[in-house]
This record gives sequence, structure tokens and C-alpha cells, in this order.
Amino acid sequence: MNVNEGTTDKVIRIVIGLVIIIIVGFVMQSWWGLLGIVPLITGIASRCPLYSILGINTCRKTDPPVK
Repeated sequence: MNVNEGTTDKVIRIVIGLVIIIIVGFVMQSWWGLLGIVPLITGIASRCPLYSILGINTCRKTDPPVK
């Protein structure tokens, strides 16, 4: 599996995903909080399908490969 997200991109996605899930899902008690799963999963997997389609790669050569 090809990695196309750098470390900073991954951290930002994970934080944003968690914030959306916590604030919208639990505090506001709305099912829209489930949308936070998308950035959370793409951040954990280090791979964004939209980046693949658009040819974007934020991963530097110095980032360790994910197995």
C-alpha cells in the first residue's frame, strides 16, 4: 500500500477527526459527528484516496515507510 500523507498531514487529520467526533457527535449529539471518521481513518492509514486521484503526495522521502 502506497503512503501519500506526511507526518504533519496525518496528525492534523487525526486531530480534526477526533474533534469532529467529540464536539458534533457527543456534545451536540448529532449523527453528523460520524463524518469525523473519514479524516480519522485516512490519518491512521496514512493514505488518502482523493490524494491518489489528484496525484498529491505530502510524504517526504525522510518519513519512515508504513508496513
